[in-house]
Amino acid sequence: MDRSIGVLVTQLAPGFDRWDELLSLILRAFAPMDGVIDPPSSAYLLSPESLKDKAERETVFLALQDGLIAGCIFALERTTDVYVGKLAVEPELQGQGIGRRLMQAVDDFARSRNKPAIELQTRIELTPNHATFARLGFRETARTAHQGYDRPTSITMRKELK
Repeated sequence: MDRSIGVLVTQLAPGFDRWDELLSLILRAFAPMDGVIDPPSSAYLLSPESLKDKAERETVFLALQDGLIAGCIFALERTTDVYVGKLAVEPELQGQGIGRRLMQAVDDFARSRNKPAIELQTRIELTPNHATFARLGFRETARTAHQGYDRPTSITMRKELK
């Protein structure tokens, strides 16, 4: 059931200047991973300036609720697919369909660009995320290790678009 009524999902508008607010949202959404994933999330390497630079290379979708940023997702258009990163939903709003709507925005974006697939990575330890992405049509395609690790730390998942 989609309980995200009152949430508008939209592409980042030109002139967006709420980078501090966006970074705060990402850090709040990723905080539950602290002490769970190893290595720590790359979200902690972000700054308002690096987010702005990232948004110049990628398409950003925001979920807005009463003018506040309730969620975000970054979509990098590649030659053969669209890569999804930094999916974040305000912690108290999780489980209300906002993440699903953000993923749908990327799905629509990929189709509009005639891309045959969407790809993402999720951490090995985040098994609930694996199940969520599988329900959205993603399938595991690879396991990779971050630099300096001799064990897989991430799972690559891919959704083929028909």
